[in-house]
Amino acid sequence: MFAITGITGNVGGQVARNLLAANQPVRGVVRDARKGEVWAQRGCELAGADMNDVAALTAAFSGTEGVFVLVPPNFDPSPDFSEARAIAGTLRSALEAARPDRIVYLSTIGAQAKQSNLLTQHTIIEQALQDLPTPIVFLRPAWFMDNCMWDVAPAVSSGVVPSFLQPLDKKFPMVATADIARTAAQLLQEKLAGHRVVELEGPHRVTPNEIVAAFTHLLGRPVRMEVVPRATWEPLFKSQGMKNPTPRIQMLDGFNEGWIEFDNGEAGSRKGSVEVESVLQSLIEREKNS
Repeated sequence: MFAITGITGNVGGQVARNLLAANQPVRGVVRDARKGEVWAQRGCELAGADMNDVAALTAAFSGTEGVFVLVPPNFDPSPDFSEARAIAGTLRSALEAARPDRIVYLSTIGAQAKQSNLLTQHTIIEQALQDLPTPIVFLRPAWFMDNCMWDVAPAVSSGVVPSFLQPLDKKFPMVATADIARTAAQLLQEKLAGHRVVELEGPHRVTPNEIVAAFTHLLGRPVRMEVVPRATWEPLFKSQGMKNPTPRIQMLDGFNEGWIEFDNGEAGSRKGSVEVESVLQSLIEREKNS
């Protein structure tokens, strides 16, 4: 039995589908039982648990061969990352009590960075889990190609896509969620030992200019990328309701300046197979059908 947190979301759902396709039993860990009904219909067990409930998480993780841990994203954390610290403590207690055979924690590229930024939340959780006696993989994917879902509407409506990643000809490490989920499912089924880090990106690095070139090809009309000036980020993010935009700004700086990177750069990462144009095609089709 494999316990999957975040099963009602994109990555967690794809991990579950990969396991089911391999005829593996799945227990979906859900906060809202109604959202989990579709997974029950697919033959999954359901366990109700919140990331702040030690007892419920312990029950959900107990008796399992492996646990996939996906923490809900927090794009506007407190300055001291108190939310991540609380989740880190809860997860550690639950996993220590449940003692699954192995754990795959979905972390991030740059979790080892010394500079504080939005991804520091994963650094905190990795540190809390790193001395558990259970074999664990910290899966550190690159920037999600699927983040381009926010670019589809402007690409279609105006042909101008705003870019916080800059300069526009810089090659950034990116990966499709399909590759993340496939890798996570494979790792869950391996006989793991000790603790290890797996860094994952797509088949090659991608520039913002290459993304709009793909949009141009797929839409059959010119699309260009437009840099969002850094001086406008803070007032823009605050206008969108963020109380503490500093960590997000620092994260973007980290990607743009290159200090959010894999330990051994591009040469040391595992490579997925999904190209960015394939992801964009799926996102465009989803937008059409929504």
